[in-house]
Amino acid sequence: MKTVNLRDAKATFSSLVDEVVKGETVTITRHGKPAAVLVSVETARNIQPLEKSNFGKFLLTYPGGVELERNQTPMRRVKL
Repeated sequence: MKTVNLRDAKATFSSLVDEVVKGETVTITRHGKPAAVLVSVETARNIQPLEKSNFGKFLLTYPGGVELERNQTPMRRVKL
């Protein structure tokens, strides 16, 4: 994985895209901290289904069988 700062990425963007097409991953930093990653279209397509996953559906796949019960005590009165 190659790492470049944002200023250099702007100046050499075309060559960075060429490297990504060849299979390299490029991390772009801003003020020394990772800000973005350039990846190939193929890699992005493999990642995309993970982004569309639903956290609620993930929780429902938990095999523990936990059942939550609602608290039936009345709500307290609040003066507004």
